[in-house]
Amino acid sequence: MSRKEKVVVGMSGGVDSSVAALLLKQQGYDVVGLFMKNWEDDDDDEYCSTRADLVDVVSVADVLGIELEVVNFSKEYKERVFADFLKEYEAGRTPNPDILCNSEIKFKAFLDHAMALGADRIATGHYAQVREWTNDGRTEFQLLKAEDGTKDQSYFLYRLNQAQLSRTLFPIGHLYKRDVRKLAEAAGLHVFDKKDSTGICFIGERPFREFLSRYLPARPGEIRTLEGDKVIGQHQGLMHHTIGQRKGLQIGGIKGNQDEAGEHDAWYAAVKDVAKNVLYVVQGHDHPALLKDRMIAADLSWVSGRDPRTHWVYTAKPRYRTPDAPCEIDSLVDGRAEIAFAQPQWAVTPGQSVVIYESRVCLGGGIIVA
Repeated sequence: MSRKEKVVVGMSGGVDSSVAALLLKQQGYDVVGLFMKNWEDDDDDEYCSTRADLVDVVSVADVLGIELEVVNFSKEYKERVFADFLKEYEAGRTPNPDILCNSEIKFKAFLDHAMALGADRIATGHYAQVREWTNDGRTEFQLLKAEDGTKDQSYFLYRLNQAQLSRTLFPIGHLYKRDVRKLAEAAGLHVFDKKDSTGICFIGERPFREFLSRYLPARPGEIRTLEGDKVIGQHQGLMHHTIGQRKGLQIGGIKGNQDEAGEHDAWYAAVKDVAKNVLYVVQGHDHPALLKDRMIAADLSWVSGRDPRTHWVYTAKPRYRTPDAPCEIDSLVDGRAEIAFAQPQWAVTPGQSVVIYESRVCLGGGIIVA
């Protein structure tokens, strides 16, 4: 008899990774579950659900009849993800640590560990798909959007490379969330109705400002109007603010800028001047300072390993929750991409990622710098 292909599944205790393991078991793979602990600082039940999640993983593994291993990647997480997270906030940018966590922990540290266990491949519960594609005699692995567009997570996976994708399975990428829950319930998995996790474990539901202040010193400064350069408030640190932010600025309306109903327009964070430690604000959601039809991205990563064509129509997401927007890559020079959008994009934020697509194929992207 031929040996079963061994797949190590990253299991978080949620319904998605549990059903990923279930489907692989049903398909005849030799499945091993692996639970990753990535954070140790103040790991308590109030903010971080690690212990409760592990209990759920153990229960699911028992129902499925698969082996389970627990591994601690907290050292790697702090060195490869959290250090960069702090550096970016200190520089006045707004990073997305989930993207770095995927490329450095879930598809590097985890992948290396799984290979050491004798795995042929790894699998996760991400909503995305992998397709083996032959073009001009060259075989490559493409990263595709999930079937369920409302849950698609390809944005967070754009930094994956060919070596990583060639050894990765996304068993639920072709399913809708409602069907994933139905499969879990039918299989007797108690996590079938478990609430989706939000955010990253080391922050959890805790107040973000309080958490960040424990690691970075507060540098209070002025809040000024972009037009007129008037001081209208004080901030407690640029790290606590992001472009497009409305809540938490603690400044009221000013006469002169009113909407059709006569109400004062809300203030929005528009520019962070790190050198002067000044936060510039504007009134009105659609203020020109909050709209950009061009941006520059650096630290580029392309799934195929090759630069995409310039002056070609693509779509892109300048942040996860924005809809795909038509764009062109005007230039690729010195590791930087200049991207032009057909329509202005709202609150383009340095530190966030812009991810480029050609139809359903995620080509890659980079970190927005301007």
